[in-house]
Amino acid sequence: MADSGSEREVLLREEYHGQTARIPWHDLQTYYAHGSVIAVGSDLNLVEVAVQLGMDNAAQFQAWIAAGDVAPVSDEQALAWFASNEELWAVVAAPWVLVQYKG
Repeated sequence: MADSGSEREVLLREEYHGQTARIPWHDLQTYYAHGSVIAVGSDLNLVEVAVQLGMDNAAQFQAWIAAGDVAPVSDEQALAWFASNEELWAVVAAPWVLVQYKG
């Protein structure tokens, strides 16, 4: 029998897989204005990052932040994505919207 942590992780993974979609950057402007959009490096698995956020895995997040793999979207990046109306992979891990550019 799986422990409740593993069971929760499986359920979160299924939920986030079902919610992940490509979204034009213009559609994310409101969330960006509220400071809720987090960029995930292209080498990471977007769903796995959402799962670890949902599991409150602070140690993993500190490692990703220190490596520069997870960070708030910068103003410069937001402007570049706005200018090209870039389409990004996104998933909501409330209160955050995680986005990933796969060029």
